Amino acid sequence: MARKPLIIKGARQTGKTWLMKEFGRTCYEQTLYINLEKSRHLKELFTGPFEIQRTITAFQAESGMTISSSNTLIILDEIQEIPEAITALKYFSEEAPDYHIICAGSLLGVALHPGFSFPVGKVHFMDLFPMTFSEFLLANGEKSLAEILQGEDWKLISVYKPRYIERLKQYYYVGGMPEVVLRFSETNSFIEVREIQKEILRSYDLDFSKHVPSGMVPRIRMLWNSIPGQLAKENKKFKYGMVRSGSRAKDFEAALAWLINCGQAAIAPRVNRPGIPLKAYEDSGSFKLFCVDTGLMSAMTDLDPKTLFSGNKMFTEFKGALTEQYIFQQLRCIEGISVFYWSAEKSSAEVDFIIQYKGYSIPLEVMAEENLQAKSLKVFREKYSPPVSVRFSMSDYRTQEGLVNIPLYAAGRLIEIIERILG
Repeated sequence: MARKPLIIKGARQTGKTWLMKEFGRTCYEQTLYINLEKSRHLKELFTGPFEIQRTITAFQAESGMTISSSNTLIILDEIQEIPEAITALKYFSEEAPDYHIICAGSLLGVALHPGFSFPVGKVHFMDLFPMTFSEFLLANGEKSLAEILQGEDWKLISVYKPRYIERLKQYYYVGGMPEVVLRFSETNSFIEVREIQKEILRSYDLDFSKHVPSGMVPRIRMLWNSIPGQLAKENKKFKYGMVRSGSRAKDFEAALAWLINCGQAAIAPRVNRPGIPLKAYEDSGSFKLFCVDTGLMSAMTDLDPKTLFSGNKMFTEFKGALTEQYIFQQLRCIEGISVFYWSAEKSSAEVDFIIQYKGYSIPLEVMAEENLQAKSLKVFREKYSPPVSVRFSMSDYRTQEGLVNIPLYAAGRLIEIIERILG
């Protein structure tokens, strides 16, 4: 496969810059790093007739190093600050594929740069999300717990259930943003965790003002701040009327696109039936809206750390919204999986999530407690007879007549378990 520039997509503060630099440090003889937010004088390179050699010469002058196409990694960070640089990536793909180029920025959606030509088919993409629960365990020195969780000895896993639950509570509060997790691993301070989370939320708010037309900023803020309340409803379908009384989709479509494109929010669209492909049965007007990170969502609601020590209250807080956010966050990290949800046309039956895997539609129900009476999942199974159904809950792992219960803390094992059942 021919080499193309790589664009890392992801919300601000998910570790894109660190990842690119670490990749360069460990895999290349030298790394050239240019932050286009700080080097806006380079805009002239991309606004006129583009010349690759002229650009390489300028990069060398900027960095003071000699670029070799064979052993130099070129990093262009905050590339959204010079949108023309995104367009120029196609020339490296077509005319100079020997150069190793990796880029990142928090605002890479095409809709964010009207008037500029996006290099469709000329770049590779990689999505970077907050850390998963398994990664959280590793970051907090729980390598043995993480390894046990990856095994097949579910009796042994259940022996350590109290420790998994304790760490899962922490993950709900801390989340997976790298800087937050690092500080927690060093200090175990929930106060310091919340301070960093608030700083991240403030930086997001500054992005609203910095990158968006001023008239749209209030709508983005309203939409963003409505996410916890939307997920706290019994029916978690997103309602524009909850953002502002009397509002309709057309009032907030651009604001929603902005939040999704910058990675701060994501949706799970509704499907009206579990046909294959699921995308063909998507109801584009109905969806659930999720935050990028469970820790940030807990910070948005000022969730008290005392909740961590109140039995399993953490999992049921505001009607299990954090638990559904947590499962969605783990599902997004599974490569090649698109996440939807299902609801019946003329009844209240609703399955929290549904994914497509190996030609099957797999329903996923999320239970915040050990109560296993998933009535909607029962309705779905009777109506569509899926080969396997999944229930996430606080209960231990077990399977019965095509229904598998996966402990919430083992959500990352989903695909392995489905693989084994389907054979």
